[in-house]
Amino acid sequence: MLSRTLEEALNRQINRELYSSYLYLGMAAYFESVNLKGFASWMLVQSNEERGHAMKFYDYVYARQGKVVLDAIEAPKSKWTSSGKVFEEVYAHEQKVTGLINNLVELATKEKDHATFEFLQWFVKEQVEEEANAALIVDKIKTLGDIPGHLFYLDHELSKRK
Repeated sequence: MLSRTLEEALNRQINRELYSSYLYLGMAAYFESVNLKGFASWMLVQSNEERGHAMKFYDYVYARQGKVVLDAIEAPKSKWTSSGKVFEEVYAHEQKVTGLINNLVELATKEKDHATFEFLQWFVKEQVEEEANAALIVDKIKTLGDIPGHLFYLDHELSKRK
């Protein structure tokens, strides 16, 4: 059984993961609006992945006899000045999520909840991958330049993510 403190913290994380999904959906919409369908596709995959993360937390809370309480999801912004700025925001967002996951790990340790600690290890590893993927794309955009012709090359590459 989860402590009240951990249950509340996991519920907050469900909301944050759903916000991440919503943020990436907004970014997909932005890329659609500027005709970068590969970028949009990458963001849709990312959005679905984040919703999947929320559902892992959801299922875990119920597996531990807790209760999920959903909160309002903040609207994400809808305009950016460039593709590079979008991915810089993705990278910064993933770093923030890493911090949130690390805080949950610290709380599980403090609460001596070994099951939750173990559950969170999947997310710890996942965040390493999430940050690395975002950083790689930021670096590619910096290398190629945020120039339309160059972006179409990267757009094609990003469209391959399934």
